[in-house]
This record gives sequence, C-alpha cells and structure tokens, in this order.
Amino acid sequence: PHRVSNTSASLFERGQAVIPGGVNSPVRAFGSVGGTPYFVERADGPFVYDVEGRRYIDYVQSYGPSILGHAHPDVIAAIRDAATRGTSYGAPTENEVRIAEEMTSRVEGLEMMRLVSSGTEAAMSAIRLARGATGRSKILKFAGNYHGHTDSLLVAGGSGIAQQGLKGSEGVTAGAIEDTIVAPYNVVPEIDESIAVVCVEPIAANMGLVPPAPGFLAGLREACDAAGAMLLFDEVITGFRLCRGGAAEWFGVQPDVWCFGKVIGGGLPMGAYGASREIMSNVAPLGGVYQAGTLSGNPLATAAGLAALEHLTVEAYAALAERAARLQEGMQASFDAAGVAAVLPRVGPLLGIFFTDTAPHDFDSAKAAADNGVYPRFFHGMLDRGIALAPGAYEAIFPSLAHGDEEIEATIAACAEVAATL
Repeated sequence: PHRVSNTSASLFERGQAVIPGGVNSPVRAFGSVGGTPYFVERADGPFVYDVEGRRYIDYVQSYGPSILGHAHPDVIAAIRDAATRGTSYGAPTENEVRIAEEMTSRVEGLEMMRLVSSGTEAAMSAIRLARGATGRSKILKFAGNYHGHTDSLLVAGGSGIAQQGLKGSEGVTAGAIEDTIVAPYNVVPEIDESIAVVCVEPIAANMGLVPPAPGFLAGLREACDAAGAMLLFDEVITGFRLCRGGAAEWFGVQPDVWCFGKVIGGGLPMGAYGASREIMSNVAPLGGVYQAGTLSGNPLATAAGLAALEHLTVEAYAALAERAARLQEGMQASFDAAGVAAVLPRVGPLLGIFFTDTAPHDFDSAKAAADNGVYPRFFHGMLDRGIALAPGAYEAIFPSLAHGDEEIEATIAACAEVAATL
C-alpha cells in the first residue's frame, strides 16, 4: 500500500491540532531554538533518521537512556523475547528481583529499591518516603535542579521549566509548595529540624552541566546529619551513566535515599527509588508509606534494563569518559580558534556547553549563559550539518558507546565550521 509521504513540517502541523504544542514533552517543540522539530522515524547506534530520510549523529540519545546507542542488538533481542511472553501481568516476575539485585550490588548503601515507571514517579515517591520516615514535612531543593514534574518540586526547576522561562507552573497550588524551600546550588544552606529531606542533583544536568563545587556534597551530608534530615541524590541522569556506583561512588558521599531513571530502563519507561533496608521498610506493604503502580516492574522494561546494565562495565565507563573528553577538547579548540567564548564542563562521561567565558556554578550564572542567544544559532548550525544536539541550552550532551572515532571527528569538524560563523 502506498504510504503518504510525511514531512516533519506536515507531522508537526497535524500534531499541533491534537497535542498541545504538537509534542508530548515541551522542549521537543523547538520553542527556545526556533524552527520545526525533526520527527524521528528510526534510530540505530549513534544515529537518528528523520521521516524525510535525513541522518543525524545524535547526542540527545533520548536525554540519557540510550547509553549503548540506539537499538542495541542485545537490548532489542531482550525486548523481543520478553514481548513474546506478554507485556504486563500485574504480578511479580524474576527480572524485577534480578534488576534490584543488580542495582543494589553496584551502589554502596543502596540495599532495597522499588521500581516505578518514570523519573518523576521515583522522585515523588522518594520524597514521600523521606517525609514518612522522618515525620517532617519541609523539603529543600536547589534552584535549577529538576526532579520531574511533581507539584512540590517544580518550583525553580531546571530543564524544560527553565527553557520556558518559568519560575514554576500554573496549576500548582500555593499549598503544594509551601513546604518547599529553594536554595542556590553549590552553597550549603541552613538546614534545621523542620526539614525532612534535602533533594539534590549531585551533578546538575538540567541547567546545562554544572558540577558540584568541592565540598558541596560533603557539606550537605554533614548538615543533614546534624539536623537529622535525609539527603536525597536524584540520580535519574547520573545513575549508571557516571560510573558503576553512580555519584555516591564518584564523589565518595553517600545519600540516604536515591532515585533513578533513564539508563536503568534500557530505553523503556522505568524509574526506581531506594535506600537502606531500614528506611525502605517504611514503604507499603512493610510500612505506612503508600506507593503503587500497575505497570511498575514492567517485563519489557526490566528485560531491556538488565540487557543494558550487562554492558556497563568499568571498561565501558572509561570508554564513555574518553569519548566525552575527546569531544570536549576538540570542540573547545574549535571555539578557541574562532574566538568564540565557550566552556564545555565535563564530569566523566557527562558533558555540557555554555557560550560564556567562565563555567557557571549555579542557576543564575547558567541562565545568563543560556539567555545570551548564541545557543540557538549553534544548535541550528550543527543540525544543518547533520549533528543533533538537545533543542535547548539547559540540557547535557550525551555521547553513547556507539559513538566511534568517525562520529566524534565529524562532530568536531562541524563544530569548527559553525564556530567560524558565530
């Protein structure tokens, strides 16, 4: 049968009639960079192909999950195999136990965990757990950190919230955020006995990439201990991307509660939250903190996640970090040669870009860099040359294990061309 030939423009137009903004997550609408989003038809390794057949070297990589590259044969085989046995049961499965064993074995101090279906759900549940376990109601978060779209955590959020130029969200009641305190990132705030939990992205990756200042995370740990508050690491981005044991291993600071997403689902929707056995015993059916989910521990997602984690060895992380370092050095050299003010902060495999002289250290400095108008020009210049970056200045760059020498060199060459036009 003859298929109507779609273009990104025609699909975007059709989408806008039936989906708000034509997209199912705001940053995808290209609002902050302008132009029409490319609609993806398929992806393979380091590449995505749009509906018009154009190929891009992809550094969005689904904002983090595709750490092995797109459509990795082992992940696809695991999903295919799982799908033939049914897609959801509402009953426990072996793979749920296996993935919990795998994750707890990698992360020091993580003894028990509960699977959910998204990073937002994980953060929401982790906060409820901390409040239930401490009997306190106040939470503290940092400006520019993004913990999903839960009411109490949207205030002063990074990622899409920052992209839209919003302080928070309409539809969030004053009551929903009256127990949320917002502090600047990279400064240890005053923490008292009213605070249940301090939520932090151990490496801020939703306001561009902003590493923690030396002593910041250790300072939070001390302040939480002194006040009897819990420390929550939101590792939705850093978890199983930074290194085997995540941020706790990387920085040598252990939180009380974690939340995860992205990588652990192997490209399918999955999140998790966890803590020590003692803290997790507050969660129903063991304790009084209720949380449930029909699709939690979905057999396709657990199969995909296990297949992905199997490849994430110490060597794999070293290879990822090496790729990110080559991109960082090559792109930095391109900007320097063209006389363009740019910094590319990097922590291991995580990479960011800011068009400014000095690396931002908090949301205000990140916002100043994001708002100067250079990123959209760079983004479109790269896109025109077949390199897909996130359509917004507040996201990270995600090289995958599928990005080889050829792709990295092509990216650096394109960057040099675009830098000369800036």
